Amino acid sequence: MSAVLFKNGNLLDPTQPELQEGYDVLVEDGLIKEVSDKPISAASARIIDATGKTVMPGLIDLHGHVMATQLNLSSQGALPDALVMMRAVPIMAAMLRRGFTTLRDAGGAGWGLKCAVEENTIVGPRLFISGRALSQTGGHGDPRQRSDHLRPMSYCGCCFRAGDIGRVVDGVDNLRRAVREEFQMGADQIKIMASGGVASPTDPIAAYGYSEEEIAAIVAEARGRQTYVMAHSYTAEAIERAVRNGVRTIEHGNLIDEPVARLMAEKGAYVVPTLVTYEALANEGASYGLPADSVAKIATVRTAGLASLELYKRAGVKMGFGSDLLGPSQRLQSDEFRIRAEVLPNFDVLQSATVIGAEILNMQGKLGQLIPGAIADVLVVDGDPYNDINCLLGQGDHIPLVMKAGQIYHDELAA
Repeated sequence: MSAVLFKNGNLLDPTQPELQEGYDVLVEDGLIKEVSDKPISAASARIIDATGKTVMPGLIDLHGHVMATQLNLSSQGALPDALVMMRAVPIMAAMLRRGFTTLRDAGGAGWGLKCAVEENTIVGPRLFISGRALSQTGGHGDPRQRSDHLRPMSYCGCCFRAGDIGRVVDGVDNLRRAVREEFQMGADQIKIMASGGVASPTDPIAAYGYSEEEIAAIVAEARGRQTYVMAHSYTAEAIERAVRNGVRTIEHGNLIDEPVARLMAEKGAYVVPTLVTYEALANEGASYGLPADSVAKIATVRTAGLASLELYKRAGVKMGFGSDLLGPSQRLQSDEFRIRAEVLPNFDVLQSATVIGAEILNMQGKLGQLIPGAIADVLVVDGDPYNDINCLLGQGDHIPLVMKAGQIYHDELAA
């Protein structure tokens, strides 16, 4: 892998609230070798003139679904495996083009897809996978419509379709086995449903999801593998139950209240809001086949989203960046920046997609910063994201260069 030297760029260090002007960044063997405000010499390196441009770390999305190739998840599991996989390929390539070099998949992506990215068989962000999300019967991961006959859902780990985002499992013993199966199949962390949801057909938003005994068993199994549990959860009551039983990251979290936010801060729990998905579902969900009962749930959580960001900030809860988009709405991924910037400083918003994301992934010093020894995920941006977050929006329109692990995947700066 050839060396690359970025010359005279404006360095975005997400631990500092302003750009650092006139920095050189040297990349060797897929890592950041040197960062300096003095000229760096590297005779064999390709030189990229970054004068007047921002040089920043690659972005981290902590809540995506690359296998969610349509908005109506209830019918996705019936699609042919090959069709779902082929639809996922351009979704992943588009994420990388937008500058997202790392994605924590929140349900659906498996070990094979992660390997395909790592060996460059397909182009996309590096994946931290959850396998199939775990849902109780009638919960957010149960796609079955209401009926007078409830068809069985498999509890085993051997009968999945590529379009299955989750699996239905009930009871402590069954859940322990399911968690172990997901780890055996390559999961990096475990995703559970700890409240009702929008896109699922039969669970109210305020439903609790798993019992406290079930949550505690899942957390214990994850800790035994030196990793953690992320929980889909909306209401303060559901979030409190999850955090008290050891869940590390709360996904969405729109309907939080101040006492539970303070509890999260005390426990060191994180939240990953996903506000852009509610905007997408409200504006185009019905036209892309989202069922009417799901459309009706959107308003409940959408209106509380921005207020929740302010509440988390006051309580001192660290916020990661998430998008949670489905199907054709995945193109709106970067709009999460725009929505958050309505109530948070750009500095906070950028931290959520860099250093806080790395912290949640237990990749501090490796992802989210351009420092010696870090993985060389580098973006060159036209504009200053601290002053105008819009330069990160769209489909990478203002990002002329995207590097992941030292390899350049998009390059408009070649001489």
